[in-house]
Amino acid sequence: MGYQPMSSDLIPGNHGLVAHATADAVAFPHMLLAIETSGRAGSIALAAGGLVVAQEVFPHGLKHAAEIIPIVDRLCRSQGWSPKDLEHLYVSAGPGSFTGLRIGITLAKTMAFATGVKLVAVPTVRALAENAPAEATHLVIVLDAKRDQIFTARFERMAEGWAEREPAHLDTVAAMIERSPRPVYLLGEGIPFHEKFVPSDSGVIITPPECWSARAAAVFEVGSAMAARGEFADPDLLTPIYIRKPEAQEKLEGA
Repeated sequence: MGYQPMSSDLIPGNHGLVAHATADAVAFPHMLLAIETSGRAGSIALAAGGLVVAQEVFPHGLKHAAEIIPIVDRLCRSQGWSPKDLEHLYVSAGPGSFTGLRIGITLAKTMAFATGVKLVAVPTVRALAENAPAEATHLVIVLDAKRDQIFTARFERMAEGWAEREPAHLDTVAAMIERSPRPVYLLGEGIPFHEKFVPSDSGVIITPPECWSARAAAVFEVGSAMAARGEFADPDLLTPIYIRKPEAQEKLEGA
């Protein structure tokens, strides 16, 4: 069966997105923060005038948004900024680690309520696409969803950049590969768990491990383009892109 969009699939408006142009949407903000907490390692980047000026990677295992605040504060002060000076905040919104996404989104919402910083919710699959090799034209994102399933999306590189051919959804590696033109590149932290399902096909290329994790710098790149289009998120409505409920919640509801 071909891909069938579901109500739980990625529809930006369902995650607090407000897609309207604003007077300052097209100009790069002077002070910007990008947050990535969807994967095994998190990262934060500061940017100014369209360029990343500072970034830091921290290990996975953070349990609360409050643990990231000292990192944000330290990076800001290294540039002579205060967190209150930030004009835009771009956050990786999922899919990915349920705990990591909750931490990143909670921090973004807290800062928006406290300082008025404008938010952009960046789909993690789109940030991951920025890691693809330059020669890749067709790309499938592979994030482990357990039960032999993956959180995934499919992209095609066009002259103007990546075009989303299938939005983020739940699927299998085999089905995604079957639907993709060749050559197709696979990218994402779920590859080690699903490589056994990858067919022996010279047109299916597994990217190097260093490409598999999302980066705050890529969240900044994608978020900047979204902000230029006026695609800001309402902090009151912003939620992670989970695709499906956490496993613990599914077990509880099935008990």
